Amino acid sequence: MQASQGNQTASRLSRGRGVGLGLALGSAVAFGGSGVAAKPLIEAGLDPLHVVWLRVAGAALVMLPVAWRHRGLLLRRPALLIGFGLLAVAGVQAFYFAAISRIPVGVALLVEYLAPALVLGWVRFVQRRPVTRAAAVGVVLAVGGLACVVEVWSGLSFDVVGLLLALGAACCQVGYFVLSDQGSDAGDDAPDPLGVIAYGLLIGAVVLTVVARPWGMDWSVLAGSADMNGTTVPAWVLIGWFVLIATVVAYVTGVLSVRRLSPQVAGVVACLEAVIATVLAWILLGEHLSAPQIIGGAVVLAGAFIAQSSAPAKPPEGPVAGGLPEPKEQLSSTSSTA
Repeated sequence: MQASQGNQTASRLSRGRGVGLGLALGSAVAFGGSGVAAKPLIEAGLDPLHVVWLRVAGAALVMLPVAWRHRGLLLRRPALLIGFGLLAVAGVQAFYFAAISRIPVGVALLVEYLAPALVLGWVRFVQRRPVTRAAAVGVVLAVGGLACVVEVWSGLSFDVVGLLLALGAACCQVGYFVLSDQGSDAGDDAPDPLGVIAYGLLIGAVVLTVVARPWGMDWSVLAGSADMNGTTVPAWVLIGWFVLIATVVAYVTGVLSVRRLSPQVAGVVACLEAVIATVLAWILLGEHLSAPQIIGGAVVLAGAFIAQSSAPAKPPEGPVAGGLPEPKEQLSSTSSTA
């Protein structure tokens, strides 16, 4: 009897992991399509900030019922909500969308994946804590891979401003990683991640409304169509794509996947986002990358994987940091925001 119950438990755990991996992959696919959906609208005449505002404000409206359900978070975790809204929502999205208006989607996202390496720099030089050798190797790989992605031997042929904007998105991700690490000891009082996402979107929408001033947007673009590598696509389809799929579905499936997987496994699967975004941009936007860029992108992702997977399962009590400051398990899925 006990053996039978053990087999049933193992079977349920296996199914749970399978579902979790499926959800994590779905989240990576959903997030990876955001730039592909947004870039045609930017090329049709919309300002990148206006596109970001449409994405965040639309998702915030969809998540309003969730925000109301978790309204107690406003008093319990105001700093976390504000940090998530400013950094993981408004900051990352604004910098990323501004970057893809100047450089290819895949390159922008690969630059953003320097975040694990930048977090290591924060841990080592700001917190003055030593890092593991594996994490340092991950940083070197990520930086070396980025040099291939931007083809430094060609005299940095990419738009420098676009690269700096993508780096700004990576820095915003670092800020959220650090913020999450500082609040990771909440124990049973850890905030529900769906509530954090909902309020992060609401706060991000408010901030972006002030910054983007959407009342000056060219609203006629929304009633027309955009060109996607020779194919005409209605603007409302692209908006629905990056609001419902690339934001709401992406965040929610990410949260659900982490509840079935460890944060490290979910984070590793999330690295596929850059691959998926690059492939989608290649197929749908005609943004082809050269062989050295593809190899460099693989090295960047390998470095990010090593830096992230070398992090301890729990926040360390000692002085050694292995990689990313690891958020509480319930919140770790909110770190992927592109």
